[in-house]
Amino acid sequence: MTATRARLLYVTDLAYPARGRRYCDEDIFLTSRLRGEFDVALCHPEDAVALMDAFDAVVVRNSGPVLAHPGAYAAFRERAAARGTRVYNQLTGRADMAGKQYLTELTAAGFPVIPTVDGVAGLDRLPEAGQYVVKPRLGADSVGLRTVPADRLRAVVEECAAAGEDVLVQPHVDFVHEVSFCFVDDTFQYALYAPRPDRRWELVPCVPTPDDLAFARRFIDWNTVRHGVQRVDACRTRDGGLLLVELEDLNPYLSLDALDEADREAFVTAFAASLRRFLAA
Repeated sequence: MTATRARLLYVTDLAYPARGRRYCDEDIFLTSRLRGEFDVALCHPEDAVALMDAFDAVVVRNSGPVLAHPGAYAAFRERAAARGTRVYNQLTGRADMAGKQYLTELTAAGFPVIPTVDGVAGLDRLPEAGQYVVKPRLGADSVGLRTVPADRLRAVVEECAAAGEDVLVQPHVDFVHEVSFCFVDDTFQYALYAPRPDRRWELVPCVPTPDDLAFARRFIDWNTVRHGVQRVDACRTRDGGLLLVELEDLNPYLSLDALDEADREAFVTAFAASLRRFLAA
C-alpha cells in the first residue's frame, strides 16, 4: 500500500508585479519539484482561508500575500492561530514578518544594523549624514521609501506623522554592494551579492568569509523561526564590514535563477527536507 502523501497548500500571487524579479517563475519551479513527494496545490492569497483546512500545512511564498493583500493575510493568520494550522514559515518571526520595528530594537541593542529610529522622536539619535531614508514600518519592495536631504528630514517626517504614516528613519549609507545570505531552518545555503549598488537584483553568487557567516548567523539565532527559509540582507560598508539591511523571515525571494544547477538542487533538497521535518514535528 502506498503511504499517504502530505498535502501542501502553496499560497502565492503568481501575478504579483515585483520589480526586477519574476516571483511566479520561482514559485512554479519550486512547486514542480515539491510535487515529487508532496501533494501540492497553489492558491491565491484571497483564497487561503477558504481552502487551508483541507491541507496538512500551508506554505506562504512571495510578497503578494502581505504587501498586496493585507486584509486577506490578517484573516489567514487569525484563522491559522485559531485552528492550529501548520504554517511555513512559522508565524513566530520577530523580523519582517512583524513589520520593520525590529530594526529599531536591534539598533538599541547594539547589533550591526543600519541605525534606525521611530519617526520624529528618534531623529536626534541618528548619526549625521547628507541624506536619510524614510520608509514605512510595514512595507516591502521599497514601496513608499523616500530619500531626503538632511535639511528636509524633520519636515518630511513631521509631514508623515501628520498624515498618519508610520515611518522609520535611517541615515543613507554609502556602501560598496549588498549581499544576501539564504538559510533553511538554521543551515546556511548560499550567498549572493549585487556588484552594482544601483541594480539590487542583478545578483551573482559569492563565497562568504567566516566573519560574514558569523554576522548572518547572529540574526538567524536572534530570530524565532525554527522551520522556514530566511534571507539576511546586508550592505558592505567602505571599511569592509557588514550592516543589516533587513531580515526577511516571511516569504523571501530566493533568486534561484542566479545559482548554478548544483546549488539550486542543493537548495531544493534542503527545502523539501525542512518541510518533512516541519510536518513531523
